[in-house]
Amino acid sequence: MPAAAAPLLLLLAIWWWPLVLLLLLPPLPLALTQPRRGASDDVGAAAAPTHTVLSDPVSISLGGAPLNHLLLDPKSGHVYVGALNGLYHLSPNLQLLSSGKTGPKLDSPDCLPPIDPNDCYHAKVTDNTNKILLLEEGGGAADRRLIVCGTVLQGICEKRSLGNVSEILYQTDNPVDTQYVAANDPRVSTVGVVVEQRGALVMLVGRGYTSKGPGGIPPITTRRLAPSPSHSYPAFSHEELGKLVVGSYSEFNNHFVMAFRHGGHVYFLFSRRDVWGKREYRTYVSRLCMGDQNFYSYVEVPLSCEGRFNLAQAASLGAHQGAPTLFVAMAAGQASTPVPSGHSALCAYGMAELDRALHQAQMLCYTVEGRGPHGKEEAYIEYEVSSQCLRLPEVSLTEYPCGGEHTPSPIASAVPLSATPVLTRNTQLSAVTTATEAGHTIVLLGDKMGNLHKVFLLSLSTGSLYETVQVDKDSPVNADLQLDALGQNAYVMTESRVTKVPVSECDRHAHCSSCLSARDPFCGWCVLEGRCTRKLECSRHTKPNHWLWSYHGGSRCVTVEMVSPAIQSREEQTEVSLTVAQLPSLLEEESLSCSFGSLRPQPAVVKETSIVCQSPPPKLLPQSTPGSDHVILRVALMFGEVIISDTNITFYDCRAAGQLNKTSPCMACVGSMWPCHWCALDQQCTHRDSCPRKHIIYNMLAQELEPRGVDACPCVWALQSSPLVPVGFDTQLVLQGRNLDLFEDEEKYECVVDVEGEALTLPATVEKGKEPQTHTITCVTHQFQYSARQLEFSASVYLLRGSSQRIDSTPNLRLQLYNCTVGQSDCSQCHAVPPRYGCVWCGGDTPGCVYRRSCPISPERTCPPPLITQIQPQTGPLEGGILVTIWGSNLGQRFQDIQGGVTVAGVSCKPQQEAYLISTRIVCELQSSTKETQGPVAVTVRDSEPGQSVQTFTYQNPQLSGIVPLRGPVSGGTALTVQGTQLLTGHRTDLAAFIGQHPCYILEEVNDTQLICRTSPGNQTGTEQVRLLFGKAERLLGDVVFQYTDDPAITDAEPSESFLGGGRGIKVSGRNLDVVQQPMISVWVEPIEDWLRRRRRYAQLAARNPHVLFNSSLPKIQEPCTDVSYDQMTCSTPSVPQRSKVMGVWFEMDNVKVDFADINGKPFTYHQDPVLHRLNRENPDLPFRFKPGGVIAVQGENLTLAMTRQEVVAKLGLEECEVKTLDSTHLYCEPPENQPLSLDNTDTPPTLRVMMGKLTFDLGPVQYDNDALSPVPLAAQVGLAAGAAVVVLVVLVIILMYRRKSKQALRDYKKVLVQLETLEINVGDQCRKEFTDLMTEMMDLSSDVGGPGIPLLDYRTYAERVFFPGQRGAPLSQNLDLPESRRQTVEQGLGQLNNLLNNRLFLIRFIHTLEAQQSFSQRDRGYMASLLTMALHDKLEYFTDVMKTLLSDLVQQYVDKNPKLMLRRTETVVEKMLTNWMSICLYSFLKEVAGEPLYMLYRAIKYQVDKGPVDAVTGKAKRTLNDSHLLREDIDYCSMTLTVLVKSGAEVQHCPVKVLDTDTITQVKDKILDQIYKGAPFSQRPAADSLDLEWRSGQAGHLTLSDDDVTAIVQGRWKRLNTLQHYKVPDGATVALIPRSQGSVHLGVNQVYQTGEKTPMLEGEEEEGLRLWHLVKSSEDPEIPKHRKSSMRERERAKAIPEIYLTRLLSMKGTLQKFVDDVFVAILSTKRPPPIAVRFFFDFLDDMAEKHGIEDPETVHIWKTNSLPLRFWVNILKNPQFVFDVQVTDSVDAVLSVIAQTFIDSCTTSEHKVGRDSPVNKLLYAREIPRYKQLVERYYSDIHSAVSGCYQEMNSTLTELSGIIMALEEDAAGQKMQLAYRLQQVAALVENKVTDL
Repeated sequence: MPAAAAPLLLLLAIWWWPLVLLLLLPPLPLALTQPRRGASDDVGAAAAPTHTVLSDPVSISLGGAPLNHLLLDPKSGHVYVGALNGLYHLSPNLQLLSSGKTGPKLDSPDCLPPIDPNDCYHAKVTDNTNKILLLEEGGGAADRRLIVCGTVLQGICEKRSLGNVSEILYQTDNPVDTQYVAANDPRVSTVGVVVEQRGALVMLVGRGYTSKGPGGIPPITTRRLAPSPSHSYPAFSHEELGKLVVGSYSEFNNHFVMAFRHGGHVYFLFSRRDVWGKREYRTYVSRLCMGDQNFYSYVEVPLSCEGRFNLAQAASLGAHQGAPTLFVAMAAGQASTPVPSGHSALCAYGMAELDRALHQAQMLCYTVEGRGPHGKEEAYIEYEVSSQCLRLPEVSLTEYPCGGEHTPSPIASAVPLSATPVLTRNTQLSAVTTATEAGHTIVLLGDKMGNLHKVFLLSLSTGSLYETVQVDKDSPVNADLQLDALGQNAYVMTESRVTKVPVSECDRHAHCSSCLSARDPFCGWCVLEGRCTRKLECSRHTKPNHWLWSYHGGSRCVTVEMVSPAIQSREEQTEVSLTVAQLPSLLEEESLSCSFGSLRPQPAVVKETSIVCQSPPPKLLPQSTPGSDHVILRVALMFGEVIISDTNITFYDCRAAGQLNKTSPCMACVGSMWPCHWCALDQQCTHRDSCPRKHIIYNMLAQELEPRGVDACPCVWALQSSPLVPVGFDTQLVLQGRNLDLFEDEEKYECVVDVEGEALTLPATVEKGKEPQTHTITCVTHQFQYSARQLEFSASVYLLRGSSQRIDSTPNLRLQLYNCTVGQSDCSQCHAVPPRYGCVWCGGDTPGCVYRRSCPISPERTCPPPLITQIQPQTGPLEGGILVTIWGSNLGQRFQDIQGGVTVAGVSCKPQQEAYLISTRIVCELQSSTKETQGPVAVTVRDSEPGQSVQTFTYQNPQLSGIVPLRGPVSGGTALTVQGTQLLTGHRTDLAAFIGQHPCYILEEVNDTQLICRTSPGNQTGTEQVRLLFGKAERLLGDVVFQYTDDPAITDAEPSESFLGGGRGIKVSGRNLDVVQQPMISVWVEPIEDWLRRRRRYAQLAARNPHVLFNSSLPKIQEPCTDVSYDQMTCSTPSVPQRSKVMGVWFEMDNVKVDFADINGKPFTYHQDPVLHRLNRENPDLPFRFKPGGVIAVQGENLTLAMTRQEVVAKLGLEECEVKTLDSTHLYCEPPENQPLSLDNTDTPPTLRVMMGKLTFDLGPVQYDNDALSPVPLAAQVGLAAGAAVVVLVVLVIILMYRRKSKQALRDYKKVLVQLETLEINVGDQCRKEFTDLMTEMMDLSSDVGGPGIPLLDYRTYAERVFFPGQRGAPLSQNLDLPESRRQTVEQGLGQLNNLLNNRLFLIRFIHTLEAQQSFSQRDRGYMASLLTMALHDKLEYFTDVMKTLLSDLVQQYVDKNPKLMLRRTETVVEKMLTNWMSICLYSFLKEVAGEPLYMLYRAIKYQVDKGPVDAVTGKAKRTLNDSHLLREDIDYCSMTLTVLVKSGAEVQHCPVKVLDTDTITQVKDKILDQIYKGAPFSQRPAADSLDLEWRSGQAGHLTLSDDDVTAIVQGRWKRLNTLQHYKVPDGATVALIPRSQGSVHLGVNQVYQTGEKTPMLEGEEEEGLRLWHLVKSSEDPEIPKHRKSSMRERERAKAIPEIYLTRLLSMKGTLQKFVDDVFVAILSTKRPPPIAVRFFFDFLDDMAEKHGIEDPETVHIWKTNSLPLRFWVNILKNPQFVFDVQVTDSVDAVLSVIAQTFIDSCTTSEHKVGRDSPVNKLLYAREIPRYKQLVERYYSDIHSAVSGCYQEMNSTLTELSGIIMALEEDAAGQKMQLAYRLQQVAALVENKVTDL
């Protein structure tokens, strides 16, 4: 590719004028440079939107049910909400005023109301979703009603009162089919609008198509709101009213978004498939006259939103600059489906332009048969009706603006109304509304994440997002987004909440900068009032610079640009001048003032552009803080009490500057940052440049004055004598000074030494030195002393002149006083002092360490023998190996003195140098002894006599005898007791216990016979030896071993509730529970006040891990469990203090901790304690009177919250009162027949006590009533007898009826058994058949999959398909002519452009600038990246360098957000560049390694799919891996072999081809072509549509077969495609493919039928309304009668269970497994070196992670996965046509999608968990995915561990790849011609004329 031509590829992808202007400007690199913004720059510049979370919102949660619609009453301001099964009436402040229920109701979409369960057997209680919520406004207040429609009962409507929504004003109990209004499916849209027609209110309703329920309801209908007075038509009926008639309801399935009124028209906004055009989903707006009762005026126009945003989600009618405008939130559809993606945009359409487009469509269809000026059809008749566009007079539309009977309708425009997105988002927008402020438009947008976005509309194609408010996180905002009447608040409805959100909150901004930086178009800064207000709230908003608005050009806050002077001395008062920008004008009588800090304001004088104020008097200025030499004050410019602007001014204090350094005030003064000078004789630091007495030293900043700087200061700078001074000895100090000549008078000098805070003054003499300005100061001799008990003491020295003038001294001028007697307690320590101190050991009567000149006798040269005072430990093992510590004195002066002189009990002990302390401590390692012995410790220092210890040391031989217990859980935690003798051998720290190799941590104090340790976790179960270590000596426990058992496991624990009082028994089941010594139940609690205080702090932690955190520091309460066996135990709940928060409950079994919530999936709950009232509440002091034979009733509260009857114990005195009944408020117990004794065995009445766990309630004494029973009267006895007889008779009747019912139930049961047996036989037969298929398919595949060579695409085609997927050829593959005269000019321009693109800085800035454009869509980014790849293909090293730089910028962006999301999608230019780069670098790997297994997999899939039946209409196949493409029905078919006549030259060969008798004719042709052209590239074989299949039988028997002809079978509305079985073609028949004649009308299936939603009908069948089918009919069945209420029980029973056929997925998977494994292994194999590009890029990612401090390996793993497997390999796996010249059918694509998804799952780091509810596709490869994950991890690991440094190798590889020339054109000259021509087109587009570059 020529160097000059390559860069233009980029230019052709970008079509906006600023880019070309950039190319035309000479200094191009500067043209893209963004100017830096300072603090005073325009605040209105583009800024990132602010993100706000509502702190205290006005909101209401409505029962948790999904909310569907919101309606705002404009008169009252009340809010009405339609929800699932309910209605709510709210005040303007969202207080609930009334509510009403609308469901659930008994219903079925297959049955018509009223619902009778006997007729509609499958009716069930169904939720009612609100579909329509409108306001009916009549003439008076009483005529205002609420219209409510739901999904149940076929979508009927009712009217309710506005004042009380529970009051139903109109409802029909027996609706007719014309009253079905709303869609009966919650997923299908319904909209409505109330209008007036001929004096009566009607409701126009738009609803989508539903497959169930009554058919024939048009998409748009008119509904009367009141019964017809002249006819018997009920309310909400559409009978005799206008409707939109369509030919096919399912084909024209409109998804309605909005209906609204404007002018004299009604508009509907909806989306649907474009039936007339490319069958893509589009958004339309339709219009009809408000009074048009016949829909003659219906016309619709498609809406286009640039960037492929084709699906409307929400809309609002607003205004922009006074013109009505329709604002639509659009989303990009997922492929060719009506499912919106997350990419969305806001587009605005002027209603005037919309009406013109609708008017133009009507005019064309009325007058010129829909043809445009160029003869192209621009308007047509939609909805498959019999009307057509006409040639009526041109005045027809004027005369009939709303149409008439003679005018065509419904009309549709083929020309879309286009708009440029105002704003694009990566989240799906779901709601839109608009507000107007001071003539400006603000758009409010809701999204699926619960956010409200505020957008300032700059034009109909440009908007600025200035704030995002989080209303209800992760809950979608409903489309019904409403503003109140004043436009002050927005009512935002999410799934279960309504929130009142202020449109603007200007008053929350306290400062101008905050007000303007918020970029809220409602708000501006009112300068003279000092507040953020709306424009009209500022009294002088009309005057310039009074109300500042962030969107005004150059608008910025009033700022003080300069203050003069900015610093000044606090000792003088001067004028301060302020230069102020954008100062507002004042009235003549108004003035400004200045305020310094908190001082009173002073008048200000305005002088031209500056304002002058007087600085405060020095005495009023605040003092600087200690240690500081200045004070900073805020100087504020004020208007009255309002601060207009402010800045800072600094007042410095020279006096304080000189005092910052006490030792050198002169140096501190002249070295200050302020202009301070030093008066040497006056000892003053001053801001003046003269002194009262002469000799001034100037500040170092005074460049032209002398003397200046710290070097000119008089000072003492060093000690001439030694700094080491012994105490108590005469010493003379000599100091060195300079600049002392400054002092001319003969003042006395004194040396001052500061010792322990006391100044010691010494007279001194000063003499001049040899050097100029140097002096020697000699102090008188003195004996220095200090009291500190330390060897050395540092004392400062300085020089005084006269009595008070201190001469500067350097900070390090200090004496080192020392005292030999301190710290040297013995001779050895004294001799160890360094020689420079001169310390000696002086003997005599009072020996000690002194300075050598202080010792009156001769110092002692040698020291006395060692003295040992203590040894530790006093025992040790025979093997030695422990450390023995020896304390004493004279234990040597250095380590070498005692290195070989230590013995312990006669055995040598090796000293440790690192632990030796001079003279006082020796630590030595004990050596081994051959026997148990004891003796003293001896130390010999050099040649001195040895010193021996008084204590003796004993060598011992400890032994182990046993352990308790003998087993414990493998997780450890067992308290193990080890028994033995002499266990106290050695030091406690030398003792260690082990179970095998695992440490056992010693817990308590050890005695001589046992120790206790806690086991650590083991690696596995089994037995381990117990061993103890005594230092290095080891002791084993003979034959006794400790067994690690399986951990205890808990499988069930009940109950899960308890009162705070505790004591409730928890029955625990599990296994291995008895291996633990003492299981415990534990509770973590926290005082409720602490919990409330910390709740916010720990919110994130709790969200990540809702279970118990076992390392918590909260207080823990425990109770031991009892009755422990292998599988059972009982745990009593601990008592919890009142006002405590229970943070967790778990079982603790040694180291095994089981959270209660993990056992049964629900946490343990503590309830407040119950309340039991005393028996005699009125008179507590009196006993309760009880009559024997009854029960005692106790009243209480919350008795059964956490207790059952069986657990409650009641005692009356010493005996039990049996609890009979327990409910939440009562306890009934039956006491003994005779009154029991009291607890103290006295005659006092016994007390009733109730025990509930640990809770005991004393309910008071009980006194038995022992009166004799009164005799029963005779009348009562007769009555009782009669009653008993009646009871017996009733019981007999009941028994007879029960026996009869039992016999009937037995008969029904036997009938069900027969049905189940029949079903079981059918299931078994089908399962056996599938198993047989599985076994046969596994054997006969491998022999047929091989075959001819692999049809690999050439590199050019491969690159085109990868770079530009979905496009045919590269963008520059066609040649264009160009005049020869322009060649030189164009080449010159291309050369300049080439230079720019080879400028790395320009190219990176160029890409970043493009990506910052809102209109630069994701598709544009990918297109631009691919063009850039082609342009720089011959400079891949440069391309790679640019890509790495851009990726580094991308990493930086994601590190600040969420690094794991990087490279997940292709949203930027560099991500698409990476995809292309990988494709280039791995092409050779594809050809040489991965190509063959990938092609074999494709062939195997195609072979297997074609071997079984494939439905030509739905695309479902018997053999597939995709359950959604699985043909679940049992199709009878058989394999056939056709003999195909193939002409080869003059010969005719017979070729056998295997087909199925159920194949359509097109499928047979495809299989024949596959066999004949096996291995040939797909592009080189003829198309099936160009050939006819001819069946030949005999000489004259030729029959042409086709999918559809006159013999096709038609049943009702269904027509079946012809198959070989239909034509009765026998096995072995002879057929031939012949060229199709020109007059043939047969259409192949490939032309007509696609899969799924893409299935179009044949044109003839569409008109007849027939539906095509092949093997199975689609789910929609129009033959079901509309009024049928009964179910289709027989049909459903005849169908087998579809999941039986899922064995086919397993069959397919097993057959393909080898080929799938081969592909995965080829991609991820580590046996061969991975491609150099992969190693290079993975190293780059590792470097990026290390650079940004990312240590999480999962993040880097995700980066690598997103860059290679998901970005390249998944694309190749799903699209083999990118690599091979093959055709990928939908059936093959469905299988490849499952394999690609398996590859994706294998590359993720998350655990692959599957369950019963997992998708079938996930379950298929559940066993293989862990194995594939290991492949991926090993692949990544091997690359990471390989030797890095592949950069040089990569560069050479890129150089080789750059040689692959992408021949996009035939020759270089032609390419140049085309590029020049395209550049000319762009330039002409910009300048609106043709011009040369």
